[in-house]
Amino acid sequence: MRLAFMGTPAFAVPTLKALIAAGHEIAAVYSQPPAPAGRGQSVRPSPVHQAALDAGLRVFTPKSFKDADVQAEFAALDLDACVVVAYGQILPQAVLDAPRLGCLNVHASLLPRWRGAAPIHRALMAGDTETGVCIMQMEAGLDTGPVLMREAVTIGADDTTASLHDRLALLGAALINPALEGLSSGTIIPETQPEEGVTYARKIDKAEARIDWAKPASEVDRLVRGLNPFPGAWTEIGGERLKILGGHLEAKSGEPGTFLDDTLLVACGEGAYRIDRAQRAGKAPMDRETLLRGFSVPTGTKVSPDE
Repeated sequence: MRLAFMGTPAFAVPTLKALIAAGHEIAAVYSQPPAPAGRGQSVRPSPVHQAALDAGLRVFTPKSFKDADVQAEFAALDLDACVVVAYGQILPQAVLDAPRLGCLNVHASLLPRWRGAAPIHRALMAGDTETGVCIMQMEAGLDTGPVLMREAVTIGADDTTASLHDRLALLGAALINPALEGLSSGTIIPETQPEEGVTYARKIDKAEARIDWAKPASEVDRLVRGLNPFPGAWTEIGGERLKILGGHLEAKSGEPGTFLDDTLLVACGEGAYRIDRAQRAGKAPMDRETLLRGFSVPTGTKVSPDE
């Protein structure tokens, strides 16, 4: 098939590679414009942009698809379909209608649950026991289109956004070629999403990342795992911000936000949370034992209040 691909972050790269490996003709790749990244803030192409260049594909980085010339250029590609994975732009109806079979989106949730920008984070933070990937025909609404294929995965007790991200990226790559083949041959009939069970995965706000120790330890654990690796859940101890990267629950109790021993056990609204891995400002992530060599937190210490 003659395709275009639209995507930006690392999550989208396995799907692009799967399309290339299947022998499709990739007429163009669209990605967000290069942006400053890393400590030096040097301007770099996105992961999808770089993967496309490595594969010798044409790359376009328009700032907006609202531009009539950009839309005309896309229509002139004369596509069978366009595959979209975490592109980062809203596509006008004229763009959605241009390919013969329309535009397909690889979405990291079991629609209609977690439509929107941060489905992996939100599934973890909400305590969902499963998530998955849907291949969806795109329409003007936010992730409202009919679903061609879906596959669920179990969310494990130790899963983080990082681990789920990698599993779901590979799952999306495995589903996209069968979905395209089924749509083209008519053997897959798109399924309208039910009206019940709709939830929205709004973009993560950094203000959500500060841990509220008055909440149950189970919620603290979900927040930590859901915000790992970015932006990272954090707390403040003695005026220093500490990013919490991992931990586990323990059946202890005390005043919320108080350290119950000398090895980073913090009382929560229900139960307690043992910090196993953390990162001080300007330093590398450390396990608990390494952290405590230079960061003493005696029994009875309280986290700094949320002002």
